[in-house]
Amino acid sequence: MLELWNILAARANVTLDTSQHHRLSRYLDLLLRENIRMNLTRITDRGMAEVQHVGDALTVLPLLPQGEFSLADVGTGGGVPGIPLAIARPDARVLLIESTKKKALFLQFAVVDLGLKNVRIYDDRAEEAGQSDERETFDVATARAVATLDWLAEWCLPLVKVKGKVLAMKGRKATEELLEAKHAIRQLGGGQPITHPVDLPGTDSLIIVEIPKVRKTDPRYPRSATTAKGAIQ
Repeated sequence: MLELWNILAARANVTLDTSQHHRLSRYLDLLLRENIRMNLTRITDRGMAEVQHVGDALTVLPLLPQGEFSLADVGTGGGVPGIPLAIARPDARVLLIESTKKKALFLQFAVVDLGLKNVRIYDDRAEEAGQSDERETFDVATARAVATLDWLAEWCLPLVKVKGKVLAMKGRKATEELLEAKHAIRQLGGGQPITHPVDLPGTDSLIIVEIPKVRKTDPRYPRSATTAKGAIQ
């Protein structure tokens, strides 16, 4: 898998050194070991995890800004794509947003074990982050396998600066979800979405949906989890 990781990184003109390969591998060791006690991932095979966790995360690299930037990974779970991206792009300042306390504790442990000085943990809901001092402070917000795009727009766009972007890692239902999310995206300050097919061995129908932030988000959003009864209509 080392060669696959190199190929994926090279698409973004990123070269992974020995230390970065070691950290990516060590991250999978920690994830799969802790998954025995806690439900962090449905992928338990090491070879599959190398492709579908680290490899999948690295497909985001070509869409990230050049130079230093900030990234919020919403609903990060076990840390994908946030941790692999923080390893591959040490010039990124990464916030991992995870409301499940046990998962957040694992993330904190992993960040310390891996020596990732560029990563912070936010152990509350994305709705809370979007109404906190974190609001509209990020260049990029990512999310993978978290929710449909109408909900993701509400959770992610308030975190992103104007001229920033949301990168939603989606599957074959992305086109259908985009149609349903069109109004919410506009309402939240998002521009015209762009879809990027993902070329990853052993997978199909993967798409990254890029949503540019074109204006500030109305202060009403994101709504509290206790008051939001449905996606924005």
